[in-house]
Amino acid sequence: MLHLRVVSGTGGGPEKTILNSPRFIKEHGYQAQVVYLCPPDPVIQESLRSRASNLDCPLTIIEDHGVKDLRIVGKLLKICRDQKIELLQTHDYKSNAIGLLLRRFHKMHMASMLHGWTDTSGRMPLYIKIDKWCLPWYEQLICVSEDLVQECKKLRVPDHRIQLVHNAIDLKTYSRSLSIHQAKKELGVDSKAGPLIGMVCRLSPEKGINEAIAMVNRLERLGKPSQLWIAGDGPFRGEIEKEISRLGLHKNVRLLGQLADARPFYQAMDLFLLNSIREGLPNVVLEAMALEVPVVATRVAGVPALIRPGQTGWLIEPQDPAMLDNSVLDCLEGTRTNQFVQNARLLIESDFSFDRRMKKVASIYDAMSWKHS
Repeated sequence: MLHLRVVSGTGGGPEKTILNSPRFIKEHGYQAQVVYLCPPDPVIQESLRSRASNLDCPLTIIEDHGVKDLRIVGKLLKICRDQKIELLQTHDYKSNAIGLLLRRFHKMHMASMLHGWTDTSGRMPLYIKIDKWCLPWYEQLICVSEDLVQECKKLRVPDHRIQLVHNAIDLKTYSRSLSIHQAKKELGVDSKAGPLIGMVCRLSPEKGINEAIAMVNRLERLGKPSQLWIAGDGPFRGEIEKEISRLGLHKNVRLLGQLADARPFYQAMDLFLLNSIREGLPNVVLEAMALEVPVVATRVAGVPALIRPGQTGWLIEPQDPAMLDNSVLDCLEGTRTNQFVQNARLLIESDFSFDRRMKKVASIYDAMSWKHS
């Protein structure tokens, strides 16, 4: 089988699922490889190759020069024929469209995994429409959150072709190895400057980053200083830097850029914040919970399956400044935090392990009967 994915940068949350899949699905009798279409940028390509190598993932990169670059179809067709691909799993609007074209020339079964339509800037609304036209032609649609299941039903796809499979965590990789004191020391965090609030996300408007910066400013005025460190990169970086400068928060807010390994950063956090307006089922929340970090997150898409108020964390409404401030303060100053952290780790172990996830994915493949066709 072949996973096909298109990226414009070094990737995001879906890569944590895609690049991990081949080694986990192998025990279920499936030989998987991954093909990424990405820009002719050596930095991007080397980053993807390094991540794949670390996860023992067989990765092929095809340079993508844009919508008019039809040579990629020929290259993909050659791979499908040479490798005798019997099942194609796509992961985004462009790979969904390419998959339909490939199937005209190479017989194979088709599944698509939906990770969420979170970016609605620029031409994305048009691309989302194209994606929704393509999806009903696929044999199975695998959704990472309940809201995506509902979106697929709106496309009049029969229920038996829509599957809910949450994102998951490799528990061996995501287990706390550092105390918060050790992690802060390694990262050079000044604990005297206040508790460390962390975000790990693409720098884009739907992530609610400027609203989080405004929260830090409000807490500062209340005499409750805090630090907000943000790992990730993206098109909104310039606007975020302007907001930090406007509020004079250079000492409080730090942009870390893309981290090769965010685990030490998570373990240094006093609190992990997801302040998104739109999401699927965020891998970053799973990672924070697995690494025993308290979580405050917005009630969007699949997040309520993870963050259960009064049990595993603090669930807030999107774009509600008062609720955001109160929940962050309650988490940092409250007595329930340690219990929430323990509950969260147990939930990940019981319901969101990668082993469990891939067993479910394998059962979906088995039901397609592609092994016997």
